Amino acid sequence: MSPSMAEIWRVFGRIGMLSFGGPAAQIALMHKELVEDRPWMSEKQFLGALSFCMLLPGPEAMQLATYSGWRMKGILGGLIAGLLFVVPGAVVILLLAILYVNYGTLPAVQAAFIGIKAAVVIVVLQALWKVSNKALKRPSSWVLAALAFVAIYVAQVPFPLIVAAAALFGAMIGPAQAATQSSIALPRKENTLPTLAIWLALWAAPVAVVALIDHSFLTDIALFFSKLAVVTFGGAYAVLAYMTQTVSVEHGWITTAQMIDALGLAETTPGPLILVTEFVGLLAGYQQGGIGLMLLAGILTLWCTFTPCFLWIFAAAPYVEWLLDQPRLKGALEAITSAVVGVILNLSIWFALHVLFAEISVTQFGALPVWCSFQPIAFGLLLIAAVLLIWRKMSLPLVLLIAALLGLGSHFL
Repeated sequence: MSPSMAEIWRVFGRIGMLSFGGPAAQIALMHKELVEDRPWMSEKQFLGALSFCMLLPGPEAMQLATYSGWRMKGILGGLIAGLLFVVPGAVVILLLAILYVNYGTLPAVQAAFIGIKAAVVIVVLQALWKVSNKALKRPSSWVLAALAFVAIYVAQVPFPLIVAAAALFGAMIGPAQAATQSSIALPRKENTLPTLAIWLALWAAPVAVVALIDHSFLTDIALFFSKLAVVTFGGAYAVLAYMTQTVSVEHGWITTAQMIDALGLAETTPGPLILVTEFVGLLAGYQQGGIGLMLLAGILTLWCTFTPCFLWIFAAAPYVEWLLDQPRLKGALEAITSAVVGVILNLSIWFALHVLFAEISVTQFGALPVWCSFQPIAFGLLLIAAVLLIWRKMSLPLVLLIAALLGLGSHFL
């Protein structure tokens, strides 16, 4: 049954408003709405679409919503579904960022963020556990994860280079591990090149504008988040360390502590976690030039983060069955996912060190703590967050609220 456009607006609007809890919860919500409650997609179609979206860079849940809308109502349906998945969370992030830049430096607010940061460390460790269970299936996967960790933590190899090397390795061994070679012929689609041209032009337009007006900060924002959109395999956690390194160390737009705050706030909003990029863009813009530049940087960051998602879907969606049958592509994706485990381990250690210690020294072996700067209150809050999330299995927004209140209480005590 083909839904009406009004039904598309209503159902995907509800999905966008209720899409808390990360990709797993968001995908489960879409499965319920699109497969179980309505005959809009079959189980096979939904799982095939999910597998396709996991092949792509970017947030798989948002791209799954976009693909689902495209399958039902073409490009207009895909645009509506994708935008409704992103816009509610983007609005909340904007409001939180405005509150943060006005009140985030107050001692009581900073104390509350100690609790949020402690909870974020446990959230990242949970993500590491989930991804490693899915990705590390053979000895070569463990080796790739270990090499990726050493490369990014010790040698400080850029994340895009790690992704490229893992993909090349996986593509080379993919056909050897596949039981059979691809048996599906490449379909002929005459409108693929026009689709590519249109969306590439849309993606590049604001980048070209800020470059032409010679605004170096906005140009750097556009180029960096465009590059990030191409290498965001394995979810937002995989690129957070790379993003932190770039925005905090190379450009000095925000601090590492603010980056952890951004992740904690992004965890409380609906929509994809990669909306953390919007918060980073907003905060960097505010610190560079006040509220006006803040809004421009936030809009530009959103554009460069999510426009590529529509490009991938609308250009590649007609080739889903053929893409899913390519052993080299499967091998590349598996290798990237294995490398992402090492990258998220790096992120876990990086965040934990900055939460638990007031001072960090960077050595030839990576970041190491200054032991005398250990913060016992942060450690206690981290243990409480671990108990609530892992043992009691409380919802993440509730745990973040409890952790923030406990951090606030420690300030007054």
